[in-house]
Amino acid sequence: MLGRFRYGYVAPAVLLVAGLLYAPFVWTAYLSLTRYDGLEPPAFVGLANFAKLFQDEALLTSTRNTLIWVIGTMVLPVGLGLLVAVLSYDIKGGAWYRVPFMLPYALSGAGLAMVWSPILSHDGIANLLLGVDTAFLQEAPANTFAMLAVWTWQQLGVNTLLFVVGLQSIPKEPIEAARLDGAAGWLLFRHVIWPLMRPLTAVVVGLALVAGLKTFDIVWVLTQGGPGRNSETLAVTMYKETFVASDYGYGSAVAVLLTVVTGLASYLYLKRQVTAT
Repeated sequence: MLGRFRYGYVAPAVLLVAGLLYAPFVWTAYLSLTRYDGLEPPAFVGLANFAKLFQDEALLTSTRNTLIWVIGTMVLPVGLGLLVAVLSYDIKGGAWYRVPFMLPYALSGAGLAMVWSPILSHDGIANLLLGVDTAFLQEAPANTFAMLAVWTWQQLGVNTLLFVVGLQSIPKEPIEAARLDGAAGWLLFRHVIWPLMRPLTAVVVGLALVAGLKTFDIVWVLTQGGPGRNSETLAVTMYKETFVASDYGYGSAVAVLLTVVTGLASYLYLKRQVTAT
């Protein structure tokens, strides 16, 4: 009797997911094949919007910036989070040393940007403290690197916490055996601790990969993709084309491109992790 109704138990969840995730994507994919300004009925134009993608210099710029974000988010917050976790894990009062790194994570991306906007402005605190005269948010690609540094400041804490959890889950016996054999410091980390933390590291890097691809809020609040369009990411380009320029067809094409790229990158990364294990 239970087996007969098993599909009925999962049907509400399946319908909810389909309604909230898949149906909007199907609608977006349809709009990407049309010319639509939100007022007149959509006019079918085939693949014209996708052809425009390869001729749009602004899209090339946003693709470059998105690539910088992806590499940066997979290297800086993850690498520094691992470093802080390892250095503060096995020392007295280590949890208190990690507290300052955790606090910025309480801010949203938009809130984080509002805090750092006056700091990075031309007459802001950063220039005053560093004794320089630099327009951190006005020149590309320096503005992207500046925003990436802010993002690292926020994400460092949660990555540190994840790696601490991973360190706590490592069995003590292999580490103690390695220490008896004379392993310590870098050798102990490289040959014992790091391999044991590989599954967790794969998850953390995967989350960073997706976060880098869909970066939006911090860029939008700090620069709105400017000056001009030189700090846009793919997500910002999608938003501006759709809701600022009211070109829903082309904006939907950018959304489809971003979805495909995110899905493909996630698939290839997960496939590589499965193959490696």
